[in-house]
Order: sequence, then structure tokens, then C-alpha cells
Amino acid sequence: MSFSASDIMVSEFEKLGVPSSIAKAMGTMGWTSPTPIQKEAIPEGIKGTDMFAQAQTGTGKTGAFGSIILSRTEPGRKIPTSIILAPTRELATQVADEINKLALYSGHKCVAIYGGASIEVQTAKLSKGADVIAGTPGRVKDMMIRGSLNLSDISVLVLDESDRMLDMGFIEDIEFILSSTPRERQTLLFSATMSENVRRLATDYMTRPEEITVSEDELVLDLTKQFYISVGRRNKVWALCRILDIDKPKAIIFCHTKRMVDILDDRLRGLNYKAEAIHGDMPQSRREKVLKEFREDRIDILIATDVAARGLDIDDISYVINYDVPDDVDTYIHRIGRTGRAGKEGTAVSFVTSNEEYAIREIVAYTGMDIVLRDVPDAEGKDTVRKVIDYDHISDVYGMVKFELNLGKNDGLGKVGLADLLIRDIRVRDASIGKIELGDDSSVVQVHKEFANRMAMDLPRCKFKGKSISVRVIQ
Repeated sequence: MSFSASDIMVSEFEKLGVPSSIAKAMGTMGWTSPTPIQKEAIPEGIKGTDMFAQAQTGTGKTGAFGSIILSRTEPGRKIPTSIILAPTRELATQVADEINKLALYSGHKCVAIYGGASIEVQTAKLSKGADVIAGTPGRVKDMMIRGSLNLSDISVLVLDESDRMLDMGFIEDIEFILSSTPRERQTLLFSATMSENVRRLATDYMTRPEEITVSEDELVLDLTKQFYISVGRRNKVWALCRILDIDKPKAIIFCHTKRMVDILDDRLRGLNYKAEAIHGDMPQSRREKVLKEFREDRIDILIATDVAARGLDIDDISYVINYDVPDDVDTYIHRIGRTGRAGKEGTAVSFVTSNEEYAIREIVAYTGMDIVLRDVPDAEGKDTVRKVIDYDHISDVYGMVKFELNLGKNDGLGKVGLADLLIRDIRVRDASIGKIELGDDSSVVQVHKEFANRMAMDLPRCKFKGKSISVRVIQ
């Protein structure tokens, strides 16, 4: 007897206890084999065990809890039997989409409810019947208070990205929802980190939960190559455009702040790149439109904050670019987990200024991952953005920059004379002049970065004993 590839794929999931209708949908979705979190979580979850699991976006956690929900509940109910709480509107809609794909042959129906959209439209959808709800805590609580959402039959409750929901201040809404569902429910908690707050939530609202932790090497997919580029802040756009022009990636670019996202979005679109921004201040309709265009390849570049991109699940992202270095290791792992997925290779690049290199060392030390220093790609033709001299980046720890002058001992110049020249002719402060090394025909002088522009721009306009002065920055 011969077996097709789809038969083999189905059998792998069925061995975990997944019903054939769900496993068949997984095969239709192109899933080749269970991920580590799915292998560990699905069998325990199907037994009805409470659990809290450490799992990042991109590790298959939605497939894990989705399989458990669809395996343990019957379709066609008028009021929901399962609910998934998620921190953001984007994640709620993505979870609902994935659950509905998994339910292709089982008949379950999942409805997303979230703020920023018409509550009347969402109420109308619920009135037609829903087996599973995927929602944000605030909107779920609001609809419960209005009487348009009945959770009295909930048998499976999932807290997705629990750490993020707690960070965003949803604890009171979550506790209100948890206390309004049946006590005998099954509770599944998924979190990227196991902080004390997450553990307390598990202790207070779960019964003898099974703990599942995916190891670091499983959290970050092996298909992601990790690099960092040493570049000053003033040249980040130059380096970024080099990558976009030469590698032509489908990329997510991460910035720390909404303001930086908007600034970079304006700059890139002004340079005719197909880029769009996404952050929390944008209307929900706009965010959904941007994500739809990104998924459909009508735009190539998504510029985002960490909050806005939390939970984005798009499989064909070839590059993650950390325009701003992440504040911590968890954030770094979250970001780079959005590439190198679905069996495809990915690249993660971090732009690092000279005073941020410690952050890369800390990430490497903590995770054991290999993050390689690389150069900005060589230009092919004319640069879209011109590189400038970034004195902040090339200065030493004391803020001093080295300059080479075409003046030396043969010109009758001494160290005192060179210092006097800089103080008199271009108004450099005495205290801002550092070490001077005199050669026969040239000299090297250290000057504080505060006066670097005067050295580069004003000094060449001066003369010493009738000789024109040339200046070169030593980088």
C-alpha cells in the first residue's frame, strides 16, 4: 500500500490525538509536522488538563490550543463553548482566521470581537451562533456587561500572550471574565515569558496545571540567520536603503517609538519605497488595511512598534530589521521570530550604534545564539541616500574624533602651534583638543565631536604660512 504526502502529514497529527477532520485541515494548510509546542501541548490538552506554556509567536501555539479546542468541543452551538483572550486586535483576528481554517472540515465557527470596530456588527455575528470567540479583554467584558455575550457554557478558556496582556493593564478585565465563566472549565495559558505575574495568574485560576517550556533553541528557528551592523544613527537610513535596494526583502522594520515609526515611514515613502507604518495611534480600519496590503504583497515593508506587531503571523517575511536595538532579550526573540518560518530561510539584522554594542553581547551571552557582525551591502550603482560622517558613532568613549592634517614638522609646525591654530582660526576650545601626534609632513589631532564640523568644514578654508590645509577624518 502506498501513502501520499498528505496521508503522512495527517497521521503525524492524529498520533497526538487530533481528530481526522482537524488533521485533514492541517494538511490542507500545508502543515508538514507538529512543532515542539504542539507535540507537548496537544496530547495533554486533549486530556482536559490545565496548562501554562512558554511559547513565542511563530512556534505554532495557535495550532496547539486551536487543536485542543476543536478536539474537545462540539460544533453548531448557539452560544460559545470556548474563548481565547488576546492582547491586540490584530492577534484576535489572526487567531480567529487560523481557528476557522483548522475548522474547515469540523464545522466549528470562530468569531473575533475587539475594540475599534462596530460593536453592533460584532453582536450581529454572535447572534448567528459561534462556537469559539477570539477577543480582546476590554471588548469581551463590554459585550458581557451589555448582555450580548454569554459565557455560561465555556468549557475551554485560552489566555494567549498572557505576559503582554498583563503588561498592557488588562488584569482587571481578565479577572472579570475568568470569574464569569464556569469553574469546571479547562484553562490554557500561553506566554512568552514566565514572570511572577503570569505564574500568579496560573496559580489563582488554574487547577494543577501542566507546565510546558519550549527551550531557547526551539523558540528561535534555526532557519533565521542573525547579523548586526555597526552604524551611527545618522546613517541608519543609508544602511537601510542599501539593504532594501540590494536584497529587495519583504521586511518588518522595528522602531522603539510611534514617532520614529512615522518619521521612517515618511522618509521611505518619500524615496518611493512601498512601505507603510503600523502603530497603536492608527485607526483600526487603517491598521487592518495595511496588514491586508502587506499580506497580499502590495507593500513590501512594514514599519512597526513592538506593541502593534505583537502576534503578527505572516509566513513569508524574509527580513526583520531592528532599526532600533531591542530593550531586552525577550523583545529581540519576539521580533526575529517573525522571519525564518514555514520552512523558509529568514534574516534578522540589527542596526547598532557604537554605544549599543553591549546589547548584542548581552543577547549572545544570554541565549547562546550566533549574531554575526556584517558590513552594509556594497552599492550597485548610485546610493538612494548618501552616507554622511556620523561623529557620534566614530568618536571614542570620551567623544574625541581623530583628524589627519597635511601639516607637520617640515612646515615648521609644533604641537603648541597646531593647538593655537585650531583655537585662533576655527574657535575650538582648548579643553576640546586632545592628543596631537606630529609627523614630518602630516599630523593627527584629536578634537571633541562638538567641534568636528568646524574641523572638517572650516579648517580647509584656512592657511598656515600660505599653505592650504587639507583635513581627513580617521574612522
